[in-house]
Amino acid sequence: MRRTGLLHLMLLPGIILLVLFSILPMVGSVIAFQDFNPALGVFKSDWIGMDNFKFMFELPDSRQVFANTLIIALMKIITGLVVPLTFALLLNEVRGRVFKRSVQTIVYMPHFLSWVILSGIVVDLLSYNGIINHLLGMFGVDPIMFMGSNRWFRWILVLTDVWKEFGFSTIIYLAALTAASPALYEAAALDGAGRIRQLFHITLPAIAPTIVLLATLSIGNMLNAGFDQIFNMYNPLVYETSDIIDTYVYRTGLVEQQYGLATAVGLMKSVVSFLLIILSYRLAYRFAGYRIF
Repeated sequence: MRRTGLLHLMLLPGIILLVLFSILPMVGSVIAFQDFNPALGVFKSDWIGMDNFKFMFELPDSRQVFANTLIIALMKIITGLVVPLTFALLLNEVRGRVFKRSVQTIVYMPHFLSWVILSGIVVDLLSYNGIINHLLGMFGVDPIMFMGSNRWFRWILVLTDVWKEFGFSTIIYLAALTAASPALYEAAALDGAGRIRQLFHITLPAIAPTIVLLATLSIGNMLNAGFDQIFNMYNPLVYETSDIIDTYVYRTGLVEQQYGLATAVGLMKSVVSFLLIILSYRLAYRFAGYRIF
């Protein structure tokens, strides 16, 4: 402590914020087991045990919400792995350094924009009278209500999420590609191996640990389908296919004031997410040798 006392002192503000905003609010989880009345508070509201959880599983809406969350999250995880990996492999083949860095910067820029801004752009582009429908009309296609169609809305969520985030993942893969020894490529070229054969026998094996690591860690986010994005883009017409756990908790708890039910749904999500995080780190350690502690 004599040698590291100042370092611990530097940690103190972060620890205080963690306690105030992450640990103390966990006391509110008891609302999931109460018929919560804001006028009575947490300590005087009636205790009803597991009734909120039973009611949650009886609601057809809750089953649909869990299904939507899993479907959207899985779609985002798959595309979020395939698209940046493919783009990084293609960009790695570019020999022009200036062009390569320019493209890398351009695709990385949307990562820094909030969904409040990006969702406004997407809604304007895909609205009934937007640019996309105007262009389709030039080819004789009738206007499509993209933002109000359950057929299109999930794919819009997935594609816009990829558009925003794949630049960040691309940088991770490009950094991993630097670990591949140039001598291996030279030896392969001398043996007559072309670009495709070098890709499958040198490039992909070199970044395989990174691919496995990102894939396993994404399991921990299985129930995080993107509240910010969906909240700023969805509407009642697409609740059937886009209402996820986080938006359901927000609407049920803060709008409809069913505090006990909303807390029960949120607590269930937190428990399952915690178990998925443990599983993902065990898989990451087993297949990629990755561990934090």
